[in-house]
Amino acid sequence: MLPRLFPMSDATRHIKVLILGAGPAGYTAALYTSRAELSPVVMAGPEPGGQLTTTTDVENYPGYPQGVSGPEMMDEFKAQAERFGTEVVYDLATEVDLTTRPFTIKGDSGVYTADALIIATGATAKYLGLPSEQRLRNKGVTACATCDGAFYRDQDVAVIGGGDTAMEEALFLTRMCRSVHLIHRRDEFRASKVMQKRVLEHDKITVHWNRQVEEVLGDDGVTGVRLRDTTGGPEEVLEVTGMFLAIGHVPNSTPFAGQLEMDDQGYIQVGKPGTSYTTVEGVFVCGDVADKVYRQAITAAGTGCMAAIDAERWLAEQE
Repeated sequence: MLPRLFPMSDATRHIKVLILGAGPAGYTAALYTSRAELSPVVMAGPEPGGQLTTTTDVENYPGYPQGVSGPEMMDEFKAQAERFGTEVVYDLATEVDLTTRPFTIKGDSGVYTADALIIATGATAKYLGLPSEQRLRNKGVTACATCDGAFYRDQDVAVIGGGDTAMEEALFLTRMCRSVHLIHRRDEFRASKVMQKRVLEHDKITVHWNRQVEEVLGDDGVTGVRLRDTTGGPEEVLEVTGMFLAIGHVPNSTPFAGQLEMDDQGYIQVGKPGTSYTTVEGVFVCGDVADKVYRQAITAAGTGCMAAIDAERWLAEQE
């Protein structure tokens, strides 16, 4: 189905509940608010379905005993939300004004105002930027060991990074993989000492210091990585069937900078612990744009539910 754009010629459109983002968090928020008869509109943004649309198979979401492809799961989330009246528009929020209510959101294809705003814009995994890496994404290149590690049982894999996330990913993969090669471009890790110790003492993990991936090898799947010695030594080829990126994520929070409280990495902070309330009344946040710890589809969906319930109750208080 072709995307339906909100025409530029239309006047500013007022919406009771506007949801920015169409991943597990956004669609779950839409499901709950539409069932509460709040007529939500979802702005799907540039990547409808979120990071799950780049995942081939999802096996760790309850209710799918045989697994499901990421895009198929997101199509089902969307259909369920639409069943109860959610409207999805394919537009990208470029500017927001949260200083007055109703809030104003400017998109590429129109201007919207909203009584309540739910932010579910997610986060984007960092990649190395290699053409070979992009070509083999979901064919052996991934950015989530928790999501995809089980597909590499009894295989040799590589993890790229030097922080706590890389240590955690490497240790997690030792549970099912035959060997784990941890590749780091420097001669020391940035990770905490306790995590370093666990990695360095693990008999399944081999650390490759001062190495940088120059190319991911393989045609229809990863067969290895070509490494450059950052100290000037010769290149080498490491035979692996999977490469896990663990060099961080970037929260998609740029339009809200200066208007919502964020941490030093740009993750939106909640104003009331244990809720989805932000530091601006009437604005709620859910999913990976506020979560730098778990980053799972099921946790995103859970916080989407929280945001919807919080928004519903807040709107009722305004009447």
